[in-house]
Amino acid sequence: MKTAIENVHVVLENGIIRNGVIITEDGIIKEFGTKKEVSIPDDAQCIDACGAYVGPGFVDIHVHGGGGYNVWDNPKKVAAFLLSHGETSILPSPPYELNCEEYVCAAKTIGLAMKECPSIKGMYMEGPYINVKYGAYAHINPWRHPISKDDYAKIVDEAGKDAKVWVVAPEREGITEFMDYARKVNPDVIFAIGHSEATPIQIRKLGKFRPKILTHAMNATGRGDVPLGTRGYGPDEYCLKESEMYAELISDSCSIHVHSELQQLILHCKGVEKVILITDNIHNATPTPKEFAHIDDLNFDDCGSLSGSRLTMDQACRNIMCSTNCGIAQAFLMASTNPAKAIAMDAEIGSIDIGKRADLVFVDDWFNVKKVMIGGSFIK
Repeated sequence: MKTAIENVHVVLENGIIRNGVIITEDGIIKEFGTKKEVSIPDDAQCIDACGAYVGPGFVDIHVHGGGGYNVWDNPKKVAAFLLSHGETSILPSPPYELNCEEYVCAAKTIGLAMKECPSIKGMYMEGPYINVKYGAYAHINPWRHPISKDDYAKIVDEAGKDAKVWVVAPEREGITEFMDYARKVNPDVIFAIGHSEATPIQIRKLGKFRPKILTHAMNATGRGDVPLGTRGYGPDEYCLKESEMYAELISDSCSIHVHSELQQLILHCKGVEKVILITDNIHNATPTPKEFAHIDDLNFDDCGSLSGSRLTMDQACRNIMCSTNCGIAQAFLMASTNPAKAIAMDAEIGSIDIGKRADLVFVDDWFNVKKVMIGGSFIK
């Protein structure tokens, strides 16, 4: 089936085509351009976008839940909710609070859901081997014991090649043995640094495993002690100067996760091409502290610390435009193109280009979602 989407502002990696047209066929983008450049096939179904901005579907590589559900026990419900907000590709992330058996069960559940939900592209494994000092619910983190193949082999084997990303703390003793096993199971796996206080030297010692992503920059990271009262250095500083590394960013409505000045610093240092917007959305029933009761996109643990968010990617795009003064095209880069590149899926998703999947999100100039197309079909 051929579809011609007219009266649209087409959002590309390098700009926006005003009054454009997009042609799709059998779930694939066949042509796009200005109204003058594109000939609409006689047998195409014509869709009037009513002047909406149409960009690539959002790619959320780090998400624990959404819509009142968690990915480790109800990934299909989460995927459906996020799809309605334009997230046509997601990597569900089981949390590090799970024990070994729960991790295995979560990986199995998500793996089965992938067969039914085209938006689920794999898994983002946040742990289990992070620094137990950092992150929500750190006081009940069950992974304080030494790294053991008897534990991690069960999880890695179940996740298999569906595990696109493994988050590690480089300072954990024995971490390279774990990373080596994860790469044997999935040679294409990507490593991220998260929940860590590793020094640049410790990160560089990972050698061939050198991480490609910093998990939620400026969150749940520490810095080593230095003498004479000078500033320490840790994973955030390493990422800011490492040109090939991506920085994940949680941009909530009040800049609680990352202050707006720090968001601007990250974009200044990394460039818009190396920042990845994530939601870190998680279903959490813990009450919100009184001082944050007016904020509806944050979660907290039972100690009052941040515990992910209730963000969806359309909200995150809106927020980062407010915090950094970036534009619509730049927001789409951080929400779609960059994450697709980071997980090596950009040949299929993440941008509007001929031959790529027709995963499209229709928004107004304030990122309110009007329509969502996945695989060439509009969702209801």
